[in-house]
Amino acid sequence: MNFMTEREQMIRNYLDAYNRLEVDAMICDFDDDIVFENMEAGEITMSLSGLAAFKQQAEIAKTYFSERTQRIKSVKHLEHEIEIEVDYHAILAKDFPNGLTRGEELTLQGKSIFTFAGNKITRLRDMI
Repeated sequence: MNFMTEREQMIRNYLDAYNRLEVDAMICDFDDDIVFENMEAGEITMSLSGLAAFKQQAEIAKTYFSERTQRIKSVKHLEHEIEIEVDYHAILAKDFPNGLTRGEELTLQGKSIFTFAGNKITRLRDMI
């Protein structure tokens, strides 16, 4: 398996674990110093540094949904990054302050950019 294929497989493993709500499996290919950023409309809405911070947030976030699925629409290989476009679907597990209610379906399209150093993911940027 070549380097790019291995990296793409790491992303697919992350998404499979994400869809199963299995945090430990999600982070198995993350560097200890992972940087995570969530962006909406070009603005950073969350920024985390370190594996412990990412894991803590991922454990909290999984309680928001009774199910969630990210499906890859496209993959673009760059020198040290892989960019994926995704379709996102979720069913909310609780009511939210913004008016979304438990059982409501959430459907979005976005992209994620994974940055690599060696055989680890060092940065993840999610954008909608």
